[in-house]
Amino acid sequence: MRIIATVVAAALTVAIATTAQAFCGFYVARADTSLFNKASQVVLVRDENRTVITMANDFEGEVQDFAVVIPVPTLIEREQINVGDRAIVEHLDAYTAPRLVEYHDPDPCMRYERFKSSQDSAFPQAAMQESEIKAARSMGVTIEASYTVGEYDILILSAKESGGLIRWLQENDYKLPRGAAKVVDSYLKQDMHFFVAKVNLEEQSKLGYQYLRPLQVAYESNKFMLPIRLGTLNAKGKQELYVYALTRSGRVETTNYRTVKLPSDTEVPEFVQSEFSDFYRAMFDKQVQTENERAVFLEYAWDMGWCDPCAADPLSTQELRKLGVFWVGGAAGRSSVAPGQAQNVFVTRLHVRYDSEHFPEDLVFQETGDRQNYQGRYVIRHPWKGEASCDISSYQAEVRKRQEREAQTLANLTGWDVDDIRRKIPFPDDDSLPPKDPWWKRIWS
Repeated sequence: MRIIATVVAAALTVAIATTAQAFCGFYVARADTSLFNKASQVVLVRDENRTVITMANDFEGEVQDFAVVIPVPTLIEREQINVGDRAIVEHLDAYTAPRLVEYHDPDPCMRYERFKSSQDSAFPQAAMQESEIKAARSMGVTIEASYTVGEYDILILSAKESGGLIRWLQENDYKLPRGAAKVVDSYLKQDMHFFVAKVNLEEQSKLGYQYLRPLQVAYESNKFMLPIRLGTLNAKGKQELYVYALTRSGRVETTNYRTVKLPSDTEVPEFVQSEFSDFYRAMFDKQVQTENERAVFLEYAWDMGWCDPCAADPLSTQELRKLGVFWVGGAAGRSSVAPGQAQNVFVTRLHVRYDSEHFPEDLVFQETGDRQNYQGRYVIRHPWKGEASCDISSYQAEVRKRQEREAQTLANLTGWDVDDIRRKIPFPDDDSLPPKDPWWKRIWS
């Protein structure tokens, strides 16, 4: 039976000038989190020492089996906990996802200028039995507070030593993986507390939700970090984690791991449009291997309020407020954003594939003043296919060269065989098909 859900990616549980000069084009596909298994999402709103974290869990199973243990850097009061709206996290994922865009060559014989979270009522939890409190104290565990928020029963714990805390968790049906004592002890040495949550079946039945909504916690701490080590102990295989950081200042990066931009603004063959999911997974796999499985990848960094091209509409002020962006909107705030008008919110999307071997430390972040726009963006350029009123042989020769460059680029990005790629490309005529590389040239490539 699965007791601890994988929250925060199983982690919080216990070069063409015409296209380069402007980001125009038609958006045709995006690489959202659905492309990867075991993918968890965390939204981090950060300003000075204030953090609001939204955790969209990827729990699978019976809701009565759900339980989560989250290290937090400070004591948490009831008003600091909320239950969020999963649709807003999904919207943020769609807005920031790497994207495929397409352009169409003009007629070569002519010249053109390219020009919920509704406010939940707090249901006071029944007072805990004095015997339960005494039992916890006998193990060196203090139940600092208990709340019912939405469909979750929540406890805030502190402890003197890891053995007593682990014993208490186990006796209360929080199954912890082997090796948890050492990790829990390291959090206790940092004076961290533990936020534990289970599903309140009665409240869930009243609310009528068929899925678990994201948990949100707001707190103040100088630590800007995301604890992932407990989850790596319990994980089966590598985990996918997406972090969406919303700040006033600019891009967010990790300080204890390399933050690497994914290859972007590259032109790929036309057939990638129907195979974009396969392309992106293969490209990401290769980049992970290139960085020895120890890097955090930047997929998007942009001022909220506009995009070019848009994979989804920007989030409204109301949606940002529900994610905890406390410095926008307000009672007199606008509920939407006019197109092209940037808000005072900068969004960073980070993607990491991790396990305990390659990510032995929690993720530590810092805000930067860098507000330069970046997006994972891949370009398809469709050749002109209409009838020509002039000699277009020179244009066709350029198209052939371009298609060969695209084939080589795709092979380099994904590791796919370049000859297999060429067979999928509609070169202008059969004679133009580039010859295969000599057999000896492919031995060590």
